[in-house]
Amino acid sequence: MSSRRSSRNSRQSGGSRITNISDDQITDLVSKLQQLLPEIRNRRSDKVSASKVLQETCNYIKNLHREVDDLSDRLSQLLATTDMDTDQAAIIRSLLM
Repeated sequence: MSSRRSSRNSRQSGGSRITNISDDQITDLVSKLQQLLPEIRNRRSDKVSASKVLQETCNYIKNLHREVDDLSDRLSQLLATTDMDTDQAAIIRSLLM
């Protein structure tokens, strides 16, 4: 039982660090996130809830991860089918550096 308490206390103390951020700072951070998200940035309305911004941020990051994975797979396939002594391979290597 004491391990549960210490675990709960550590979560609470960790959470207290978050509460040290002022409402103005949170609003500013959400606004900055909103400006980075194409889905929200292109909307006409400036009023978007913080929860919507956070949700869209998560979706955007997931999509970026998928794109990176896809590009990585495509690059692996390209490298597997490319003769490494060709000019094309040299170009690929220079792009990766």
